[in-house]
Amino acid sequence: MRYLISISYDGSKYYGFQRLEKKKTVQGELEQVLKKINKTVVYVKGAGRTDRGVHAIDQKVHFDLNVNISPDSLVEAMNSMLDPGIYVNSATIVDEKFHARFDAQSKVYQYVINMGKYNPIMNDYIYNYNRLLDIKAMKRASKYLIGMHSYEAFTSGMRSSYNSIIYRITFKRRKNMLYIRFSGKSFYRYMVRNLVGALILVGRGKITPEQLKEMQEKKKNIYNYMTVPASGLYLEKVEY
Repeated sequence: MRYLISISYDGSKYYGFQRLEKKKTVQGELEQVLKKINKTVVYVKGAGRTDRGVHAIDQKVHFDLNVNISPDSLVEAMNSMLDPGIYVNSATIVDEKFHARFDAQSKVYQYVINMGKYNPIMNDYIYNYNRLLDIKAMKRASKYLIGMHSYEAFTSGMRSSYNSIIYRITFKRRKNMLYIRFSGKSFYRYMVRNLVGALILVGRGKITPEQLKEMQEKKKNIYNYMTVPASGLYLEKVEY
């Protein structure tokens, strides 16, 4: 029987989502617990592979079990055994052909920037940028990123295709905290963190919104944005 679960996790406690030998990962922790429940090996598939330090509020994961257990009982059993940095929000039974990654229609990521005084307590959960940004200029620049584009200028590593769709980019400020939310079809390695890095250049007045567009069109990081820290990034939602 195939199950789909929603999980939250504190990315600062793990070496990313993907299973790694001799490293503590989200996938590894889930599979250890499910092996105890299933009495045999279980392999889980996530909707995305978040990097070390990236958090999740609603990551989706599917897997197959031989035992017959209700979704509610599965949630209770998993949470009773899981590492405290991971929590199962819900579970449901899905079709045996369902795939958490390939069937996803959209994902929402949020990036959190502290523009105020350095906060050591929150350092693992925000980007302590500690400088004010021109949010209006960042909003103008973000409009060039929306739609179907090649995001090669903002993706790390080699791929056969860099094409994707970003549906929306929104900005919300609460006192000195800036929340940037990205909703799109697919996000590649470091893509959100690189996009935020480029937008910060605009927010600091280092480049214009049009120069961000130029990077996208030339498919190259010609203005040397930085990849912002993983600590501020959250996988907020996966939709099917």
